[in-house]
Amino acid sequence: MEKVIRKISLKDKRNYDLEYWLSKTPEERISAIEFLRQQFYETEDGSAPRLQRVVKIIRREQR
Repeated sequence: MEKVIRKISLKDKRNYDLEYWLSKTPEERISAIEFLRQQFYETEDGSAPRLQRVVKIIRREQR
């Protein structure tokens, strides 16, 4: 893998990220998204975290 460093001016309007992803195939883009999703949702047992269920009962005065 070749390391590439590019120093650009903030005034430069080119969007290098967009150019990079447009140069990739749809399969490569989906693979990258899946890789990021797995990193974000990684748990010890390999399952995705679930939302915690919370129930709060509020007693209201009768009118």
